[in-house]
Amino acid sequence: MSNRDLLAENALKAWGFLIVLALIWGSSFILIKRGLEVFSPGEVGAFRIVAAGLFLLPLSLPRLKSLNKRQVKNLLIVGLVGSFIPAFLFAKAQTQLSSSLTGVFNAMTPLFVVIIGALFFNSKITQRNLIGLLIAFVGVVLLLMVKDTGFGGFTDINSYAFYVLLACCCYGVNLNIIKYRFVELKPVAITAISITMVLPAALVYLFAATDFSFKIVHVAGAWQAAGLISLLGIVGTALALILFNVMVKVATPVFASSVTYLIPIVAIMWGLLDGETLLFGHYIGIIAVIFGVWVGNRK
Repeated sequence: MSNRDLLAENALKAWGFLIVLALIWGSSFILIKRGLEVFSPGEVGAFRIVAAGLFLLPLSLPRLKSLNKRQVKNLLIVGLVGSFIPAFLFAKAQTQLSSSLTGVFNAMTPLFVVIIGALFFNSKITQRNLIGLLIAFVGVVLLLMVKDTGFGGFTDINSYAFYVLLACCCYGVNLNIIKYRFVELKPVAITAISITMVLPAALVYLFAATDFSFKIVHVAGAWQAAGLISLLGIVGTALALILFNVMVKVATPVFASSVTYLIPIVAIMWGLLDGETLLFGHYIGIIAVIFGVWVGNRK
């Protein structure tokens, strides 16, 4: 196969991965919404981690013995800020926030990566990054203040959006740790082991501190909701992260990051199909957020 044919094949694979990932991650928010119809936010978050962790055990267990203490410490942090804590934050946010808007707020993740990197990991923040942050921030403020009667004041802000922004901050910490402290471990190993390390905490919380076991047996629709959360954990967390790592190998990092702009579109489509309503002010805010993220991430 010639270099030209190889490049064309890799480009086709990259576009395929991009579309699949956008569909998977963009659909995560509607799955959380369905899970919340039966389970509490804590149950949804914990069971999501349990499903992902059990699925990844065959990949993680053989690699545990080769880790040193520093790697164990960093992988535990990655498991907490990259998977465990955000799973609970997203579920909590969607008790008072539509799945479509949650997907839009999630698009702020790349900008939090830049902010956290500049503050704690000595990475540079450019003028373009700052402009993008400002535009996206304006978009977020608009989304927070939109009401049926127009734009409300600061007293009308939906505070549950801050759960999503805190989750994005966690992702920012997570990605910087992976970038600067794990040059010797492969991304798939990082994903599998880090989620496995927080699996015991998720299991203890789920079965000792919630009514999950009772609901599975006695509540109508619980098995269907649990199945959707399992899908969220296995496909939306475990397989999607592995697929993303594969895409990074066949495409440029800039191309891979463009999935960020497609996720809100998929989330909005699911939300509208599910009867959610977006007002004119929401669309202005959405455009500002996505445009700001695009500006801030341009190379």
